[in-house]
Amino acid sequence: MCWKTGRIEALMPYEITDPITSEAQIREVVDGIHIAQRHKVLDHIDTHCRVWIEHSPFVVMATFDADGRVDASPKGDPAGFVRVLDDKTLAIPDRPGNHLFMGFRNILATGRIGLIFLVPNRNEVVRVNGSAEIVRDLALRERMAIKGRVPDFAIVVRVEEAFYHCGKAILRSALWSPDRAAPTEGLPTYGEAIHAQGQLDVPLAEVEKRLKHNDENRLYDE
Repeated sequence: MCWKTGRIEALMPYEITDPITSEAQIREVVDGIHIAQRHKVLDHIDTHCRVWIEHSPFVVMATFDADGRVDASPKGDPAGFVRVLDDKTLAIPDRPGNHLFMGFRNILATGRIGLIFLVPNRNEVVRVNGSAEIVRDLALRERMAIKGRVPDFAIVVRVEEAFYHCGKAILRSALWSPDRAAPTEGLPTYGEAIHAQGQLDVPLAEVEKRLKHNDENRLYDE
């Protein structure tokens, strides 16, 4: 449904007419990298990256499987929930979720990970790329407990690249400017979406009630 018109619009299959197949084709259009950009990608977490990560309550975690299928998953907790263990190592607690474990399956298959750290009301982000393992190290998990709930697993990230990314994307999106946001009227609720997509045989009202209870009372338990 189009939020501007309130009408359902049919989408036709899109056919690509001018594909790019090499970096050279890109450089023909846009060339030149500023010296600051050439040298900003680090192989470790420096002081600037560490402070940012310790202030971040939200990270997007990207992984991919052996066939190249990608999954990007949001992770959120109080600021600093991703722990900087040393200048080459991060730890991410696993909180109760949908039990699909798409990211876990991908890490087990390829051991690769990419992270984007956001800080509310700041336009920049910090990006980290590297390798990952799923661990059950008890002492580490206990350090990341919230409300007495120790996470069942943690993801340990070995940092290969870490760098700041400029704020143009967030400025263009006006992400931190709710007065400029598109209206939400007509958008399905989470309950409406999973009720329809899952073809559930329970009433929608019951699904919405369960989801509301989970959001209000079960953020850190099953």
